[in-house]
Amino acid sequence: MLTQPETPQEPVVNRIIRLLRWDKPAGRLILMIPALWAIFMASMGKPPLPLVVVIIIGTLATSAAGCVVNDLWDRNIDPQVERTKNRPLAARSLSVQVGIVVLVVAMVCAAGLAFYLNPLANPLAFWLCVAAVPVILLYPGAKRVFPVPQLILSMAWGFAVLISWSAVTRSLSLPTWLLWGATVMWTLGFDTVYAMSDREDDRRIGVNSSALFFGEYVVAAIACFYLSTIILLAALGFVTHLHFGFWLGFLVAICGWSWQIYQLSQPEIPSSTYSRIFGQNVWIGFILLVGMEIGLLF
Repeated sequence: MLTQPETPQEPVVNRIIRLLRWDKPAGRLILMIPALWAIFMASMGKPPLPLVVVIIIGTLATSAAGCVVNDLWDRNIDPQVERTKNRPLAARSLSVQVGIVVLVVAMVCAAGLAFYLNPLANPLAFWLCVAAVPVILLYPGAKRVFPVPQLILSMAWGFAVLISWSAVTRSLSLPTWLLWGATVMWTLGFDTVYAMSDREDDRRIGVNSSALFFGEYVVAAIACFYLSTIILLAALGFVTHLHFGFWLGFLVAICGWSWQIYQLSQPEIPSSTYSRIFGQNVWIGFILLVGMEIGLLF
């Protein structure tokens, strides 16, 4: 009698990589982008290389911690959602204990990088790192009690701007807050798009999301978030006297966001559209970064 060969078990290291979402770099890059915007803008296009490296590694460690926290919170919800049912903690291919250990390692790495900012010489940057921790830890629970949990995520994303800017200048100024506001609005926009793919599952389970909160007006809400991003970035460009390179990248970003709203306005939207738009925002973010650098230096 013929028997089916056993499917080889996925190595533990691969499961941990999936837990950290390192197999899906778009989510890691899209947090790194606002931090890089801030460090390049604050340094007038000439950031210290060691600080750039620290900020990049810091965003990787922080986003890793955020992913693990999210999956620990949602380990009993994720199995009920098509998009998340195969995550390691949801599928029980990793234990809660392993998840907690990975979380502690990620948080220790992030803390070590925070101390690189020198709490004595630059207390503002250090304490902003500390202030970000409860937002990161509590965000996953927001979907249970707060009608627009994506706003909490956006605030967490905004810390990347505040920490990176203050790491360079040891202060916060009007351009900082314009960039912070643009980051919050941009994150609200692309994460609401992402939440649209889970609407039916979220409604059935009984958890909140901005896609459910805005209902039939969700596309109009996303358009308003993108428009707010555009206005704040334009104000940043004027206040900091950015040159032609920035405005060229800015125009590309406007075209990209307009195309996304057009896609979302169609009566029939393939499910792949939501993740594709999320990925497009990574490219838009890097185009804006290049535009900022050219606009500062030339």
